[in-house]
Amino acid sequence: GYGLRVSPSNFVYNHIGHFAAANEAVCKALFLGGVTRRFPQLKFAFLEGGVGWACQLYADLIEHWEKRNLNALDEVNPDRLDVSLLRQLSEAYAPGMAEALREREAAFDTVVKGRGATDVGGVSNLDDFSACEISQAQDIKELFTRNFYFGCEADDRMNAWAFNPRSNAFGARLGALFGSDIGHFDVLDMDRVLPEAYELVEDELMTRDDFRAFVCDNPIHFWGQANPDFFKGTAVEATAASVLADTPVSLSHTGQAAQPLSK
Repeated sequence: GYGLRVSPSNFVYNHIGHFAAANEAVCKALFLGGVTRRFPQLKFAFLEGGVGWACQLYADLIEHWEKRNLNALDEVNPDRLDVSLLRQLSEAYAPGMAEALREREAAFDTVVKGRGATDVGGVSNLDDFSACEISQAQDIKELFTRNFYFGCEADDRMNAWAFNPRSNAFGARLGALFGSDIGHFDVLDMDRVLPEAYELVEDELMTRDDFRAFVCDNPIHFWGQANPDFFKGTAVEATAASVLADTPVSLSHTGQAAQPLSK
């Protein structure tokens, strides 16, 4: 099992979410390590874990930046606490708290204004997002959605979440890729995989355009942007060329057009 998924007797307990958890750990490390900032053309695909975890991670990164960027951290800096005013207000409005502060004066002083308050464990750079070079929350959208793609199974209803700009911050659409464990135990009838994927359209959880992105455009972007000749000589060569022709060129963090990766 992975992490806490170590039941000796229950396969389902171990199986649910284990690929997603591993994918999230790697994706989070790549993002916070600034890899997508430094290499804007480098694509990553996380397979067999779906995209639900990625939608959650995308939201969490934005929400954590809002609370943990350098300006926000300064708002909770213990050095900014006016201890004298706190005591005065406690005396006036919360006598019980004031009494507790007096009784635990030494502990209070250590936590609020002593070495415990400002100890950062030797970390010199408190900006967890520094490698990403983020100046506003919306920067996260491009750094996350441009480089990351997510392999999804046909029967996963969370696939629709990737294409929902109302629930994804800043109207983001994540790079969900259709895939299938077509030879695995969970596919009883191989000719039902594609129809099952389309059920999200029939259930009005995806539009037809969303479905096209899922099974066609996103895979073309993933492989074709790294290697424009990837689809040459295939049945979808013309379609791939058309999709790639409509794809804007990404810029590097220096503002210069990024060069394609070597074949």
